[in-house]
Order: sequence, then structure tokens, then C-alpha cells
Amino acid sequence: MELALPDQSQPVGQLTIKISAMPADTNANGDIFGGWVMARMDQAGGIAGVERAQGRVVTVKVDTMNFIRPMKVGDVLCVYSSIGEIGRTSMKIHIEAWAQRFRTNVMEKVTDATFTFVAVDDDGKPRMIPR
Repeated sequence: MELALPDQSQPVGQLTIKISAMPADTNANGDIFGGWVMARMDQAGGIAGVERAQGRVVTVKVDTMNFIRPMKVGDVLCVYSSIGEIGRTSMKIHIEAWAQRFRTNVMEKVTDATFTFVAVDDDGKPRMIPR
């Protein structure tokens, strides 16, 4: 099934997390908390980072995040990740959050940001990322 994307480009990256937004995740206006969306983005970045670094990673920075559209109860949050710049112990992962609107195939971009992760060892100290 192909998803309709009105006036939007396709998501960039690999689909990493897909989850339904539930009533417990809303504010008093019925919108999904931005922090809930950001937490799912952090999870997706962590998954992508662990795969690339072949081990534990921690979030150290989030670059500008602008919320474009709200999410509502029943929407499905689709989080896409793409590995960007890789340094000795850190990497930047671009993460996009898209809402598949409830009971439709319409996808709308909610927000995006670049997260920086550092690979760490069992003691929490930075370690080299394999090339």
C-alpha cells in the first residue's frame, strides 16, 4: 500500500520505530506531548547508533527541533533515522518524525532534528566507533 504525501516529500532515512499515539500521551488540548515525540526520536537514534557503533551509545546533544504539525490520539508516529557524520567516538544521526494520520494513509512530517551520540564502553567512557 502506497502512502499519500500531500505537499510533502518522502521521509529520509530508514524506518526505525512505528508506534501509535495513545490518550495518556496527550496534553489538555488533546495534542500529543512534544516530549513524547522527542523520546521516541531519541529511542530511534539509540537503535541506529547501537547498530552502527556495535555497542552502547549515549545521547549527548540534540540540535534544533521545530515542531511543524501536531500529533493526535490514534495517529501512528513513524520515526526515520539516517547516520550522518561519524567521528572517532561520536556520530550525528538525523531523525525525522512523521505522523500517519488516524485511519488514513496520509503521512505528514511532524519534526526533525540531528542527535549526537557517543559510543561508550561498559564503564561509560568514550570508545572508538569501528570504521
